[in-house]
Amino acid sequence: MQTNHQWRAVRRPVGLAQPSDFQWRGEPIPEPGPGQFLVKILYLSLDPSNRTWLWEQQDYLPPLNLGDVMGGGAIGRIEKSNHPDFPVGGHVMGLFGWQEYCVHDGSGLTALLPPDPNIPLTMHYGLFGHIGLTAYFGLLDIGKAKAGETLVVSGAAGAVGSLVGQIGKIQGCRVIGIAGSDEKCKWLTGELGFDAAINYKRESVPEKLTQHCPKGIDIYFDNVGGEILEPVLDRLNLHARIVVCGAISQYNHAEVSEFDPGPRNIFRLVTRRARMAGFLVFDYWNRATEGIGALAQWYGQGKLKYRVDVVEGLKNAPVALNKLYDGSNSGKLVVKVA
Repeated sequence: MQTNHQWRAVRRPVGLAQPSDFQWRGEPIPEPGPGQFLVKILYLSLDPSNRTWLWEQQDYLPPLNLGDVMGGGAIGRIEKSNHPDFPVGGHVMGLFGWQEYCVHDGSGLTALLPPDPNIPLTMHYGLFGHIGLTAYFGLLDIGKAKAGETLVVSGAAGAVGSLVGQIGKIQGCRVIGIAGSDEKCKWLTGELGFDAAINYKRESVPEKLTQHCPKGIDIYFDNVGGEILEPVLDRLNLHARIVVCGAISQYNHAEVSEFDPGPRNIFRLVTRRARMAGFLVFDYWNRATEGIGALAQWYGQGKLKYRVDVVEGLKNAPVALNKLYDGSNSGKLVVKVA
């Protein structure tokens, strides 16, 4: 019997997710029915949203029921097909979960991935998929970045943050990144072209923001939430924009009601006539072609770089997930399944 190995969620984590919060299962590989196809998972995307799906209350996606296959985005190859639009041998990307095989009917999948030998499959996560589109539309549509402005990015060495800073430089901004190690800060300034970087674990963020943002802050791209927002608010310029992309520093709480209290100086939004807005990349799926086209052009011109942090083996997914929270990953975190 051929086996479909999978991780199922069996307990809602308290703090960091533990391997004991999941159960390793083996089931027969499913057969596709009429209008369906069988996907063999090749790469699994690990994202901060994986942790929020384990909350009990609903957020922007329904919570997982205990016993369900752990949710997650993945790229796979079609092995069998009863669907005319998804032939055998094609590659697809979707929410296939933490498993080796998945039967799907194509709903929510807009197209096959292009069979281009110059585009490795992991590039769809490192640059062209939800990561790149989040950076592109978050900075340009919500942040409205303009030449001469000062942009601060938290989680700057992560998959989204590293692209946001580079796109900011393309737009002519002064870019300051906030990251969690000297090595990451050197990567930001040395290889990606950031104007400055702050190691929040050993440097005073308020002091360094004053030093590196002498003309104030026009855009803050927030990937982490928590206490860094407060010193940013104190340094906002008139009509500044805060782009709320994520709050990874808070996701290991059991639910949103347990998040750390908000900043004492939120009133700065009033006095600076600033705007603070959240968004989800799903809101921009109908403009994906626009975003991918721009990202591809900049990449071809050598203006964009990306990193993919690859963990080998589906069995390591529960442990690898915490690399997002302990700061040991750099760039886009994926698991190579097959």
